[in-house]
Order: sequence, then structure tokens, then C-alpha cells
Amino acid sequence: MERGLLFAIFAVLSLLALANAAPSSINEENFDQFVVTPVRYDGDQMWSVSFTDDQTRKVIKTLNEEFDVTLWANNHAAADVLVKQSAVNKVREVLEDNNIQYSVQIEDLQKLIELEALPSKQNTATKLDHPLTWTAYHSTEDIFKFLDYLVEKYPNLCSLQTIGYSVENRPLKVLKISNGNSGNKAIWIDGGIHAREWISPASVTYIVNELVENWESQPDHIKNVNWYVLPVHNPDGYEYTRSTNRMWRKNRSKGGNNCFGVDLNRNYGYKWGGEGTSSNPCSDIYRGSKAFSEPESAAVKNFFDNTEEKKFGAFLTFHSYGQWILHPWGYGNVLPDDHEDLARVGKEGAKKIKELDHQVYTPGNSAALLYPAAGASDDWGKSIGIKYSYTIELRDTGRYGFVLPPEYIEATAKEALSFVFTVSGEIAN
Repeated sequence: MERGLLFAIFAVLSLLALANAAPSSINEENFDQFVVTPVRYDGDQMWSVSFTDDQTRKVIKTLNEEFDVTLWANNHAAADVLVKQSAVNKVREVLEDNNIQYSVQIEDLQKLIELEALPSKQNTATKLDHPLTWTAYHSTEDIFKFLDYLVEKYPNLCSLQTIGYSVENRPLKVLKISNGNSGNKAIWIDGGIHAREWISPASVTYIVNELVENWESQPDHIKNVNWYVLPVHNPDGYEYTRSTNRMWRKNRSKGGNNCFGVDLNRNYGYKWGGEGTSSNPCSDIYRGSKAFSEPESAAVKNFFDNTEEKKFGAFLTFHSYGQWILHPWGYGNVLPDDHEDLARVGKEGAKKIKELDHQVYTPGNSAALLYPAAGASDDWGKSIGIKYSYTIELRDTGRYGFVLPPEYIEATAKEALSFVFTVSGEIAN
């Protein structure tokens, strides 16, 4: 059944439930729990706009303010922006009047969203005892069932703990994979901190599956690591993108100005509130009321504060998109003392990915390559003494952006796994 039809059925059922509810139970505060109207993006387009100078950047900012043009991604050379159908002609006129080059990457975002919801046509494996396939994007519930399956099937290798709960009381589940050796170092992996970046949890669960199901054939630098994996850092936001607004980025806490959500990747405690953040609750990069104000980020902090594990060698957080391998510091154009080591491993990881399938990932300092962003999780990981801290921006480079078709899941996940192997090989030395 097509996703659009499912949404329509759900909306009708919601209205029927509302009609049958007792009048005293309905008010402005709880009205939205009865009626969910999915956001549609019919005719909306994603454009890649070239940056040539500061004047160009000012024009882009003006477009945001006047026509609600939304920034998807940017670096020092270009920006990907979402242009609403109603503003396409006006935005085109402004860019052409200012001699700014642009190209249309996505002609109709809604059509792409509906295609994304369909399984890939590639062959699938024999039916397994868990719901994940890596030929489609799966719900948080499916991901949790997969984790439960691994613990049940491999009790001597896998264990599961809930490190906290989200705003909407969903569990934050961390899978530990370990052979139990006392001398093991540790690696942290997380995915899905930004809700709309679906390829991230898909890739992280693929990594987990490959590590566990093929454990006996893994090299020593994989086996002699205690792996801690949080596949869905932002479960509320992720589920919201599946039911209501595919382009939602933040978590689902209620802020000021009747706006929802905090950008969890601006809510971590190192240099919180600095450049690349916003104090406006309606902004996509809203940093929250204080560092670790959100239960999702606070849970990760509490995990590291209280864990008996003292040998974390790497902190890997997977995002999309752009194909970047980014290392601290991200809060400003500042390099850590050991930046040469971080750069060397980043370059080696990019090299291995290119050898794997010819995809180009660009390694480097995040603030220098992209933009400053204070309060990010990789900076925090580095600040607490974890040497190899990276943000990996997965596929693609802008053709599909956040709406990467399912047929690319497995190839992208293999690239993520390749980088994990590179890092684990380094810390094992």
C-alpha cells in the first residue's frame, strides 16, 4: 500500500476518533494528539546554489527570510536548499538577477519521499528471525527487535542496556558486543542523532549485523574491542519523520514560541552555545536551554560518566549527507594537538572506501571544511579524552540528499563499515 494512502487512512481514523471523543476531553492542548496531518512536499525542489562571495551568502539568507528557503547542507563552495513550490519562480528570479549559479537536484521532493518508502528491488536474503533487511528503511520497533534477536542468539557476545529514555519515553538502547577479554579497548558508535538522516541508523545496524554474524571470521582488531552501539540516538524524531514530517531534524521536546525540538548535535556540553547554534526554539539548529538539557544527550553523558569502561579509543557518530570524514574541533577553526593523527586516520579511511567502491569521502577538520558548529557530540567525545573522534557524513553528495533510495543502503553501509575497520585497526596498535 502506498505511503500517501496510508497517511490518508490514518488521518480519517484520527478524525473519527476525535468525533467520538467526549467533548470535555478535547482542548487546544491535546487536540494535536487526535489529528495528525502529515506534511507533504508536492512540487518542492532541492537546489544546489553556488557560493562565490559574501554577497552570495547574504542573498541566500534573504531567501530564507523572505521565502522560507530551508538550508539542507552547505560548505564553503555551495549550499543545498529546499525551495517550496510556491516560491520556485520568485527564488529563481532572485538568483538570476544576482548572477548566482544554481542547479535543480530534486524536481519533486514528495515523489522521491514516496519512492523512498518502497523496498529496494535488489534480491533479499532468506527470511530471518528479525525484521531488518537493509533493502528498506525500518522503524525503531524493528530495530529494537533486531537488537533483542542478537542478544537472544548470541548471549555470550551481545548484551543490551537502556541508558535512558527520550522525551516521549522511548528507550535509548545500547548494544554491547564483546568477547569479554580484560585487555580490550572500546569504541562507541551512534546513529540517527538527526531524525531525517535515515541512512545513518540503517548503516549502523548493518555494521552491528556484520560484526556479530561474522564474528568468528573477524580479525583480532575487531574481536579485541568492546563495541558500544546506540543505533537510534533520536527515536522520537526518527518516528516523527516516518509518520508526520519526513524532513524533521530535531528531537521532539516542546520549546518556546510553540516550537518543538532541540538539535541534539548542538546540545552537547563542550563549547555549548557557540558559533553555528541558535537560541531560537524554532530554528533547526536550536541548541536547547542549556548543555545536556535533553534526555537523549544527557543519557549519553550519564553513560560515559558512569561506565566502568575506561579505555575508549574512538567515538564515531554517523550522519548524512555529503560524504565527509570530519574530526574536531568543530566549534571553531581550531585544531587539537593531535590533529595530525586524526587527519592521517581520516585520510586512510577515505582511501579504503575509495578502494572499496570508488566513492570519494573527503576527510578533514569539520569547521574548516564545512562550518563551525558548537555543542556537537564529536567535540564532546574528544573533550572527555577519546582520541579518535569523528563525524562521518554518509552518502550522497546531493543528488538525493536526505532522501537516499533504499537501493543504496547496503553499499553505503559497507562504506561505513570500512571506516570502522580502519579506526579499529588504528586503536589496536
